[in-house]
Amino acid sequence: MPGLIRGVARTAVVAGTATAVSNRVSRRQAGRWAEQEAQQAPPPQQVVYQQAPPPPPPAAAPVSMDSKIDQLKELATLKEQGILTEAEFEAQKARILNG
Repeated sequence: MPGLIRGVARTAVVAGTATAVSNRVSRRQAGRWAEQEAQQAPPPQQVVYQQAPPPPPPAAAPVSMDSKIDQLKELATLKEQGILTEAEFEAQKARILNG
Protein backbone atom coordinates (compact mmCIF):
# COMPACT_ATOMS: atom_id res chain seq x y z
CA MET A 1 0.00 0.00 0.00
CA PRO A 2 2.82 2.48 0.67
CA GLY A 3 3.85 2.11 -2.96
CA LEU A 4 0.35 3.05 -4.12
CA ILE A 5 0.24 6.20 -1.97
CA ARG A 6 3.71 7.14 -3.13
CA GLY A 7 2.62 6.74 -6.77
CA VAL A 8 -0.54 8.86 -6.23
CA ALA A 9 1.49 11.54 -4.45
CA ARG A 10 4.09 11.59 -7.21
CA THR A 11 1.32 11.91 -9.85
CA ALA A 12 -0.23 14.81 -7.91
CA VAL A 13 3.11 16.60 -7.71
CA VAL A 14 3.82 16.10 -11.39
CA ALA A 15 0.31 17.26 -12.36
CA GLY A 16 0.52 20.32 -10.11
CA THR A 17 3.93 21.25 -11.47
CA ALA A 18 2.75 20.79 -15.05
CA THR A 19 -0.27 23.02 -14.41
CA ALA A 20 1.85 25.74 -12.83
CA VAL A 21 4.36 25.68 -15.70
CA SER A 22 1.58 25.67 -18.28
CA ASN A 23 -0.11 28.67 -16.65
CA ARG A 24 3.15 30.59 -16.50
CA VAL A 25 3.90 29.88 -20.16
CA SER A 26 0.38 30.99 -21.12
CA ARG A 27 0.73 34.27 -19.20
CA ARG A 28 4.12 35.01 -20.74
CA GLN A 29 2.85 34.28 -24.22
CA ALA A 30 -0.23 36.46 -23.68
CA GLY A 31 2.03 39.28 -22.47
CA ARG A 32 4.21 38.99 -25.57
CA TRP A 33 1.18 39.04 -27.88
CA ALA A 34 -0.20 42.09 -26.13
CA GLU A 35 3.15 43.83 -26.49
CA GLN A 36 3.31 43.00 -30.21
CA GLU A 37 -0.23 44.25 -30.76
CA ALA A 38 0.59 47.48 -28.95
CA GLN A 39 3.61 48.03 -31.20
CA GLN A 40 1.66 47.27 -34.37
CA ALA A 41 -1.45 49.26 -33.45
CA PRO A 42 -1.71 52.67 -35.09
CA PRO A 43 -1.29 55.62 -32.76
CA PRO A 44 -4.57 56.88 -31.31
CA GLN A 45 -6.10 59.67 -33.33
CA GLN A 46 -7.03 62.90 -31.71
CA VAL A 47 -10.69 63.75 -31.86
CA VAL A 48 -11.41 67.23 -33.12
CA TYR A 49 -14.67 68.71 -32.01
CA GLN A 50 -16.25 71.41 -34.09
CA GLN A 51 -18.36 74.13 -32.63
CA ALA A 52 -22.01 74.08 -33.51
CA PRO A 53 -22.96 76.84 -35.94
CA PRO A 54 -24.54 79.84 -34.27
CA PRO A 55 -28.32 79.86 -34.26
CA PRO A 56 -29.95 81.87 -37.03
CA PRO A 57 -30.85 85.42 -36.12
CA PRO A 58 -34.39 85.81 -34.88
CA ALA A 59 -36.93 86.83 -37.47
CA ALA A 60 -37.61 90.53 -37.55
CA ALA A 61 -40.71 91.47 -35.66
CA PRO A 62 -43.54 92.37 -38.01
CA VAL A 63 -43.80 96.11 -38.41
CA SER A 64 -47.18 97.46 -37.46
CA MET A 65 -49.20 99.49 -39.92
CA ASP A 66 -49.00 102.51 -37.61
CA SER A 67 -45.21 102.34 -37.73
CA LYS A 68 -45.26 102.18 -41.53
CA ILE A 69 -47.57 105.18 -41.72
CA ASP A 70 -45.28 107.17 -39.41
CA GLN A 71 -42.27 106.31 -41.59
CA LEU A 72 -44.14 107.37 -44.75
CA LYS A 73 -45.08 110.69 -43.12
CA GLU A 74 -41.42 111.30 -42.24
CA LEU A 75 -40.43 110.51 -45.83
CA ALA A 76 -43.05 112.91 -47.16
CA THR A 77 -41.73 115.63 -44.85
CA LEU A 78 -38.16 115.02 -46.05
CA LYS A 79 -39.33 115.18 -49.68
CA GLU A 80 -41.24 118.44 -49.08
CA GLN A 81 -38.12 119.95 -47.48
CA GLY A 82 -36.11 119.00 -50.58
CA ILE A 83 -33.86 116.57 -48.71
CA LEU A 84 -35.09 113.59 -50.76
CA THR A 85 -35.57 113.50 -54.50
CA GLU A 86 -38.68 111.98 -56.05
CA ALA A 87 -36.73 108.81 -56.98
CA GLU A 88 -35.30 108.43 -53.45
CA PHE A 89 -38.76 108.97 -51.97
CA GLU A 90 -40.30 106.30 -54.22
CA ALA A 91 -37.48 103.80 -53.45
CA GLN A 92 -37.83 104.29 -49.66
CA LYS A 93 -41.63 104.16 -49.91
CA ALA A 94 -41.43 100.80 -51.75
CA ARG A 95 -38.99 99.46 -49.15
CA ILE A 96 -41.29 100.41 -46.28
CA LEU A 97 -44.43 99.03 -47.90
CA ASN A 98 -42.79 95.76 -49.01
CA GLY A 99 -40.87 95.16 -45.79
